[in-house]
Order: sequence, then structure tokens, then C-alpha cells
Amino acid sequence: MRRALAFVPFLLVAGCQSVQTTQPGVVGVSRSQNMLVSSATVNRSADNAYRKVLSQAQAKGQLNRDAALLARVRGIAARLIPQTAAFRPDAPGWQWEVNVIASKEVNAWCMPGGKIAVYTGLAEKLQATDDELAAVMGHEIAHALREHGRERASQAMVQGLGIAVVGTALGMSGGAQDLTQLVIDLTFNLPNSRTDETEADRIGVELAARAGYDPRASVSLWQKMSKIGGSKGPQFLSTHPSHANRISDLQSTSERVMPLYEAARAKR
Repeated sequence: MRRALAFVPFLLVAGCQSVQTTQPGVVGVSRSQNMLVSSATVNRSADNAYRKVLSQAQAKGQLNRDAALLARVRGIAARLIPQTAAFRPDAPGWQWEVNVIASKEVNAWCMPGGKIAVYTGLAEKLQATDDELAAVMGHEIAHALREHGRERASQAMVQGLGIAVVGTALGMSGGAQDLTQLVIDLTFNLPNSRTDETEADRIGVELAARAGYDPRASVSLWQKMSKIGGSKGPQFLSTHPSHANRISDLQSTSERVMPLYEAARAKR
């Protein structure tokens, strides 16, 4: 084992792939990403994590209690999901799922592979419009398109340099790693980076515009959220980038995609 450990840095580098997960779109997101773990592994683990979260919500009587809100967010998703093809052609064919969890928490998320949850607190506390819900959901979908979860899982594995990483590098696990708990931690406990948040902001705004939702709603949503003192906001409203910088970037990105919004509205 000591001899195997000596080869871990080499194997990790050799196993790491630099990939372009998405096309740049009008907003121009084009950063390459280094991946150590496969999409299949992360998506399989995300599916397991999603089932676990839904099962817990179901046991507490919190799953899809609000039929009207469920229909509303699924309708928004139905318009957003086809637009993901602008960033990656395979995405519309993912096994997308959209559910609503009854919770006072102002939150929403999308696990790898298109597993979405919206909390009732997001709609109720903010009195969110459909445009504003589309802004949040577009942002969270953008994280999945960019495979930020896979990227962060790869970073965690490199930083850990543990036995699990050695096993993966040497093929001892047969590629059947279970990263379910890591996906849960990444979704609920560990904040995204400044870069990830900016990419999701920009792609999310473009997705909303392409779907015929007013991209400027991302700014009004931020302003509503900033007035809620003491509430834990979604990843969409993490502490970075800074408030002023984020508002400025959302405004400029919204202006850039307004022609897409106007074209989409003309078709409806």
C-alpha cells in the first residue's frame, strides 16, 4: 500500500481530464474544468441522494403538498429545460425531475443530472413572480449544466488524497464509487465558489430569457432576498460575489440577453 500511495499524485494527474462541459452561449461562459470523477458516477450518486431527500420529505409529509405551486414550478421547468440545448445538446434528454418541498426555508437547488427541488418558502416569503422563480431555477439548472457538482467532487477527492481516492486511481472500486453523501454535502452544506456562482448567474439569466421569462427578474429577486434578515438564502444568493458586483453583473447580463427574451416573447 505504501508503494501504491507513492503513485497517487501521478495517477490523479493522469486520471484528471480537462473538459468543456458547456457551449459559451450569448453570455460567453467558456472556462475549461478539470474532472477526476466521471459524469456517470456523479449522476448515479446524485440520483441516490435525490431519492434519499425525497424519501425523508415524504416521511415528514412535506413532499408536493402544494399542488398549485407544484404545477407552477413544473410549468416553468418545462419551458426552461428545452433551452438547455443552447449550452449542451444532451441536456434536454436528461432524466429531469422537479418536486416541491414544504419548508419555510427560502431555497431551491438542482443536483447533477437535473434533479430539482423548490422550497415553498421561496415562493411564499418572497411572493415570487414566475419570472423570479425562473431566475432561481435557471441559476440552479446552470450549476447542473456546468457540472459544478462533479468539478467540486473532483476537487474534494484531490484534496482528500484518502484511501477512497487511491482505490479509484488504482481501479480497485471498479468504477462503482458511491458519492451520495458527498453530493448531499455539496448541495446543502458547502458553498459554491465565486466563479461557479457567476457562471450560474449568467447562464441562468440566458436560460430564463430564452424561455420567455424577463431576465431582469434576477435583479428584483436579489433585491427581495437582500431584505430578508437572518434567512438562509439559496446558493443563488451566497455571500459571494459581493452584493454590488453581483447586481451590476446581473444587470449587464440581463441587458445582453434582452433580444433573446424579446424574440421568445414574440413567439408565444
